[in-house]
Amino acid sequence: MPKQSTNMSGLQCLAAENIWFDKQRYDEAERRFYEGVNGPSTPQQQSSSHGGDQELVSRMKSLELENQTLHKVVENMRAALQKLESRVAMLEKSPASAAVPCAKAAPVQAVKQVKVENGGDDDDDLDLFGSDEEDEEAARIKQERVEAYTAKKAKKPTLIAKSSILLDVKPWDDETDMAKLEECVRSVQMDGLLWGASKLVPVGYGIKKLQINCVVEDDKVGTDILEEEITKFEDFVQSVDVAAFNKI
Repeated sequence: MPKQSTNMSGLQCLAAENIWFDKQRYDEAERRFYEGVNGPSTPQQQSSSHGGDQELVSRMKSLELENQTLHKVVENMRAALQKLESRVAMLEKSPASAAVPCAKAAPVQAVKQVKVENGGDDDDDLDLFGSDEEDEEAARIKQERVEAYTAKKAKKPTLIAKSSILLDVKPWDDETDMAKLEECVRSVQMDGLLWGASKLVPVGYGIKKLQINCVVEDDKVGTDILEEEITKFEDFVQSVDVAAFNKI
């Protein structure tokens, strides 16, 4: 009985060893099974898969480099922005009046620096502020313009103030010669006086007054002097009144 059990154990061991001896056959069967499911894997597919991995690695490296570059740009912009903010804060704190003298003084300092760099021998050649001849020329041009303006203004006719006066000249009675009275009135002549139209206007009881128009220059002739000159003809004129006075 023990001999039989020993023989059975040996057969079992031999059967197990036969399975591993056929491992290649089982592997081939497993490969065929997966090829039936997914299709056979050709060398071209393996090559394309390897190439895809290489491309993916290259793109990842490129993205990393680009990311590093963007980080540097952002840092530079951040530093520039901080400098700008600091400068703006300093300008806001400093008074505006202090900046103006500095701006005005800068050109003077630049001029002094140019003169020092050029040396004493080049002062005659470098004319920074203009020569005396240029000053004289500018003064001459300015004087000519002033004279031309003055002459033009003198030629322009000045506006003369004038007035239109309507006078009522009354006789003594109805027997007064009105033609002679008008002749006397018009005989009054003076600079700035121009007689105009006239007419006889009934007053009452057969009496008529002379209504005569004249134009006078205000600076030369007034109503007072007109009344004074006309009333000198006392044989014909009783009174003189201003019926209307209008500025022209």
